[in-house]
Amino acid sequence: MAEATLSSKHQIVVPRDARQALGLHPGDKLLVSVQGDAIVILPKPASWPEALRGLAGKPYPPTYLKEERDGWD
Repeated sequence: MAEATLSSKHQIVVPRDARQALGLHPGDKLLVSVQGDAIVILPKPASWPEALRGLAGKPYPPTYLKEERDGWD
């Protein structure tokens, strides 16, 4: 596990092995999230639709919308 130090300007340097593993380059944006007592740093996706694709699971069956609308009456 790599170690980083918080500077007097509240900055950290992402360790080289982490940068290489994620393909990070100078100027890349990172997302920072606090989860409990941990900080999670992730690369910002270039495309949110691409990053979120597949998270919802299976699409609704073809008859779903018709069945829902029929239930309104």
